[in-house]
This record gives sequence, C-alpha cells and structure tokens, in this order.
Amino acid sequence: MSTEETKRYSIPTVSIKTDRTGASSKSNALGMRPMQERAYAKRGEQYLLIKSPPASGKSRALMFIALDKLMNQGVKQALIVVPERSIGGSFADEPLSQYGFFSDWVVKPQWNLCNAPGTDDVKVAPSKVKAVGEFLASDDKILVCTHATFRFAYQELGPTAFDDRLIAVDEFHHVSSDQNNILGRQLTELIQRNKVHMVAMTGSYFRGDAEAVLAPDDEARFDTVTYTYYEQLNGYEYLKSLDIGYYFYTGQYLDAVMRVLDPSLKTIVHIPNVNARESLKQKHKEVEGIMDGLGTWKGTDPQTGFHLVELPEGRVIKIADLVDDGDVRSAVLSALKDPKQKNNSDHVDIIIALGMAKEGFDWIWCEHALTIGYRNSLTEIVQIIGRATRDAPGKESARFTNLIAEPDASEDMVADAINDTLKAIAASLLMEQVLAPRFEFTPKNAGEQPGFDYGPDGYKQGQLNIGVNHDDGRVHVEVKGLVEPKSEEAARICREDINEVLASFVQNSKTLERGLFDHDNTIPEELTILQMGKIVREKYPHLEEDDQEAVRQYAVAALAFTQKAKQVEMLVTDEATGGANDGTPKANLALIEGVKQFAMSVKELDIDLIDRINPFDTAYAILAKAMDEKTLKQVQAVIAARKINIPIEEARELAKRAVEFKRDRNRLPEINAADPWEKRMAEGIAVLTRFKASEKRKEGNGNA
Repeated sequence: MSTEETKRYSIPTVSIKTDRTGASSKSNALGMRPMQERAYAKRGEQYLLIKSPPASGKSRALMFIALDKLMNQGVKQALIVVPERSIGGSFADEPLSQYGFFSDWVVKPQWNLCNAPGTDDVKVAPSKVKAVGEFLASDDKILVCTHATFRFAYQELGPTAFDDRLIAVDEFHHVSSDQNNILGRQLTELIQRNKVHMVAMTGSYFRGDAEAVLAPDDEARFDTVTYTYYEQLNGYEYLKSLDIGYYFYTGQYLDAVMRVLDPSLKTIVHIPNVNARESLKQKHKEVEGIMDGLGTWKGTDPQTGFHLVELPEGRVIKIADLVDDGDVRSAVLSALKDPKQKNNSDHVDIIIALGMAKEGFDWIWCEHALTIGYRNSLTEIVQIIGRATRDAPGKESARFTNLIAEPDASEDMVADAINDTLKAIAASLLMEQVLAPRFEFTPKNAGEQPGFDYGPDGYKQGQLNIGVNHDDGRVHVEVKGLVEPKSEEAARICREDINEVLASFVQNSKTLERGLFDHDNTIPEELTILQMGKIVREKYPHLEEDDQEAVRQYAVAALAFTQKAKQVEMLVTDEATGGANDGTPKANLALIEGVKQFAMSVKELDIDLIDRINPFDTAYAILAKAMDEKTLKQVQAVIAARKINIPIEEARELAKRAVEFKRDRNRLPEINAADPWEKRMAEGIAVLTRFKASEKRKEGNGNA
C-alpha cells in the first residue's frame, strides 16, 4: 500500500517540555513526596477528594491519611476500595517507618480480598462478601477489596455496618450521581448518613459520559486536594517532553500501524474494541498481524509467556499479549507484575492489550501509548496517557498516539465516523487543559496577588499584569469586565473544577462540530456564551445567576488563553530547522510565554474580547494539516448542511444578552447588523417573540 493510501502525519496536537526540577520525587522528613504532604495536611477532614495524576503517589498518600485516622482520629477501621483486583497491589504492605513515618502500612493476608481466588461476583464468590462482614466484626484495621465486592457487601450488610469507618475509594471517577450507578447511590447514602469518613482518589474527576460524579450538595462536603499534571511533570527527574497526537489513516489499520509503531520505544498498544469501526473483528489475528509487521516470530519464552519477535535488523524483542484470554494470559500477567522485574527496563518491550493495561497499570518504562480506534471516553484516554507519563531513568520523552480511520463523507456511516474524529479532538483539547498551568483570573487592577512574580518591574497599576507562581506553575491574569464569584462554592469551582467544566464542553459533539467543521459559519459567542453558559447552568443549577456567569467566564478564559498561547507557539520559528516554519507546535516556547505574548499583542484583555475567540481555532489549524484536504472539505459540507434552528432555551439566553446589549448601547440589537453576534441576538428576540405569540394564541383558543 502506498504512502498516499496510508498516511502518517507528524503533527502532535499537544507538545510540552518539562523543567525536570526533581521536586515531585523529593521526600520530606516523614517520607512524603509533595502531593502526599499536601494531602496529609488535610488528614483531619471527614470527606477528602484527592485529584492527582498517575504516578504522583495517591496510594501512599492514602496510607498516611488512613493510619492517622485509625490511630489519632477515632476511626475504627479502613476499607480501601479499588475498581479491579490488579490495582489492589498498590495497597500492599509498606514499611513507612523506614522513611520517617510513625507507623507501617500492614494488610493482613486474609483481608486483602484482591488476592483471594475467584471472581467478584456475589453468586460465584460469596466468601468475599462474607469476609467483609467478618472483617467489620474483628479488631483488625485495614481491608482491601474491589468496587464490586464492596457493592455486594453493602447490599447485604446495610449502611450502619460501616459507621465510624474510613471508606477510601480509588479511581473515584467510576462513581456517578446517576441513580443507575449502584456504587454512587451507596456512597451518597453513606455521605448523607454522615457517620463515615471518606477519601476519594482520582486522576480524572470528569467522566467519559459527562455525567456528574457526585450531586452538588454531596460534593460540597468534600475538601479538595489538587496536584496538577503541570506540577507533576515539571517535578520529574528524567522525563522532559510529552507529545500527544491523533493520526489519520485510510484502509485497514494493520497496513498503517507500523507507520506509528516504533519498536525501539517501550510501547503499550491498545487494539480496537470489537465494536469499533477500526476493528477487523478478529482480535487474535490482529495481534498476529502486528507481530508480523514488526518481524519474524521466534516462539515464546517458557517462563513469561512473552512472544519473541526478531526485527529486520536482527534484534529480538519481547511482546506481552494481553489480548489472548486463554491459559497463557495468567502467566503473562504474573510476569508483568513480577516485583523483581519492576526496575528492569529489558524485561519486556511491547505490550498488546484490548481491555487491560489502563488505569492503575504500572510499567514505568512505557514511552509510547498507542491506541487504535477511539476508546469509550475521555477518562479512558486520560488513563491510557498516564501509562506513558511515569518517570524512569534514561526515559526522556513520552508520547500518546490515537490512530483513527479518516472519516469518509461518502459513506452511510459518516455520522459515526465524524463523531469518532470529534472525540479524538476533544480528548486532545482536554489533555491540553489538563497539562497546562492553572490560571487564576481577577478583574483589572485587582492588585498584586501573593506568591506571583510579575517580572523585573513588578506589578504596575493600570497596566497589563501577568504573574507566575514558579513553585506550582499558576498564572495570574487580569481581565477587564470579569465577573468575580460571590459564593465560596463558585470560588471553589473556579479554583478547582474548571477542567471538569471544560470536559463537559468539549464532550458536547454539536458544540465541537459547529466550532470546528462549520468554522466559517459559526459565531464564536454561540459557543463561548450560549453553549458554555448552558453547560454551566446544567452542571451547577444551585448557583446564583451571577456565580454561573463567573464560572462560565473563567472556563472560557482558561480555554481561550491556552489555545491562543498555543497559536503563538505554532508561529515561533525553530532555529534548529534553519528558519523553516511548518506550523507545528514548538516546545522551545513555554505556554506561559505564549500567554504573555498573546496578552501583549492585544494590549487590553477584556471578557468581551475573550468571548469573541472561537475556542477551536487552533485545533482547526492542526486538523487542516492532519487530515486529507478533500476529506476535510467533504466533512465540512456535511456539517454545514445540517440546518440549526434556535431552540427556545437558547432564544431566551440570547434575549437576556440583548437586554445587556441595550443597557450598554441604549438600543436593541438589529437583525441586519454587520456584527454576527448582534444579528444572532436579534434573531433570538424574534424567535422568543414568535414563541410567546404562539403560546398566547394557544391560550386564546383554549379559552374560546
């Protein structure tokens, strides 16, 4: 197959460079790394939510907190609840006292139910549910079990059995406020009963289905500890760069995979789900096809079960097949989890998986996470990326690649194809926000904020001020006309949860397809004001209107600044290329410098300007290079042909904005205005007027 037929594009959608300060690996006198120290400082909270990336040490942070609760806070017992048995190993015995802590972490073998034989089905393994009851009746202190075992035990024992105990839930994004989510319903009952302590841990608090993890009232009880990806990656000793990209191909993925699979890199390959468009519906043959593409099969290692494949240059690599669910897989899993091999970079070279090797899978040497076909959710993508972002000696770079079939606008499946593409782009946009420094916005002339460096001349009243906190990477930006949050809850959302708001925004396919594929016909304010406003109102209905507007503005500003800063990066000429500018992001310019340059270019930062920025401009520029031009135009035509009417709720919001417009300009928006946003507001008034007239006629007919 020709290069034209199976294209390999070399444009990463996200490219970051770390400072390698080593800070996130340093321990204090109690043996705690920075994230763990931050979490331990809040050990007295009854409800604690730890939001921290993979490899930041959440498991050990929980050990410190749980031991203090057991010994100093009157908590009777601690139950550690993990999503799957393999993650239970993260909570194995740890000699914490060797590093300065007052106690060791010890789990008696009979109470680590993740190591017990049998599945976690109550009908198949009732002994595990029985064991939870026996533990609760004992004087022992720590139990580890899966989400499933906890659910079954709760159903049998009831909420009172867990009074005065700590429930620690790992990978908390599995929980949902949806009533159909059993674990979420059980935890809600425990929170409302208010007789347990709870620690929730996650690397991605947003869910793939955009459903809320907790109801607002329950979430408000939690004190949050946030440790960002930015802090984590910059504090590494070895890893200095991370690239994230989506790559398009045509034909079968087996013909294209070798264009992105480099056997010199330690790689986890996730083949497509059998229901995905990219799947060939024969998972075992797909694994064989990948190995054939790499080289010549030379048998399997009798001890580990790893496949031995000889590359064309003669080197033999070891491949772990986790797709094969036969008898050999248990041997392969055992070999991968062998603690004696944890620090051996030569133990295995490539892991091929389907539903495994995602969250909680610890292979520090992974340099490349290659995912074929879009996975179920943004959460899953974030978890897979986390497999490659662990620090290891000699590992200087990491990458994530999403290999997806290019949409064919001539096919009947064009809607599904476009949707998969949108999801891949959404994952890229969200990861860009997750990896970016945290913004702190204030109105113009709010004054110097503590902990921020405003440059050699310091903070200047009345001028453009951008401050940087060099310890945690936060960026302070002043924005004229910014609405400040009034309630503590709104302030917390702006401070801690903006990425969750943005996750809901980029997961909205209609928003993304209009802003990206109907780029020329979409008014930015429809996205930044109407759609973001709608998402905030639905996500936080309990907030006052002014607080909802404050959250909306913070979210839009964070997204706009990240994207505009990236545009500056893309325009910077890399001297190493001899002055060539191929439009790709250059890692030699930090995002913070990009923010400063964007701010300087507009002279005055105000919220009206920010609302006029299409938040998908930069993504479109990359997409135009990554996708075949003919296909891109076909897809744009399909999207543009879908007539979008103004829903009544959107018309009401437009009318409200029109009132603000009249207050500012002493006139209503005009339907023939040259400014597209003014015209859209006028159209909203017209739709609302027609709707009210129609309702009035119906009332009149009903009374006749």
